[in-house]
This record gives sequence, structure tokens and C-alpha cells, in this order.
Amino acid sequence: MQSPPPATSPQYRSQTTGLEPNLAALLSYLILLPPVTAIIFLLIEKEDRFVRFHAMQGAIFGTLCFIAVVALQLIGTTLGALFHPLGIAFALLVASIGVGVFLLWVLLLVKAYLGQPFKLPVIGDEAARRV
Repeated sequence: MQSPPPATSPQYRSQTTGLEPNLAALLSYLILLPPVTAIIFLLIEKEDRFVRFHAMQGAIFGTLCFIAVVALQLIGTTLGALFHPLGIAFALLVASIGVGVFLLWVLLLVKAYLGQPFKLPVIGDEAARRV
């Protein structure tokens, strides 16, 4: 299990974006569904491991959220067509999951801006491995 790259002082980092590392990490989470900004930062940032880690984690997290939204919409539509009260109950469950994902996204934004290497349990391990 690898830990995310530490946030070091900007004068000791080499970067290709021209942005402060914490700002670039924050921007990599900005558009979550689909993870457009994460993919952009993965393509343009070649040196800074802190930014690349957050961009990779944002790309994986955003992709999984996008797939989950599509799957939950399909399931909810099917359940609603079969039995309307079940569809309503499922919609409430999906809404609560959505609030949780939103709060996690805000936490990722804040941690990236503060320069803290915050790693999600499974996604962060994969992002650290790929960076």
C-alpha cells in the first residue's frame, strides 16, 4: 500500500502547469462528472507527483461516480416502472448516496487546496500506484 505523495514546498517542486500545486490539485477535482479537469491535468502535468496523484484519484473517482449514476438511473427507472412506491424508495436512497458523494467531493477539494495528501481507501491506493 503506497501513501500519496507529500505536499512539499512549491520552490522544491518542478511543475509544468505554471500553477501552485495546491491550486492545480484543487482544479483537478473541479468537474467531477465526467472527470474532465482531472484528465486534462493528467495530460499536462508531467512532473509534480502531488498534482498527478490528485488528478488520478479525481479521474478514477469521477469515472466510478459517472458509472454509478448511470447504473442507478437505470435501476431506478426499472423499479419505478414495475412498482411505483419501490421506485420512490429507491430514489430517496439514491438521493442520500448523492449527498454523501457530494460531501466527499467537497472534502477532496478542501484537502487538495490545503496541500494535504488525502487518499480514498481503494481509489487512492490505485491512484498512488499509477502515479
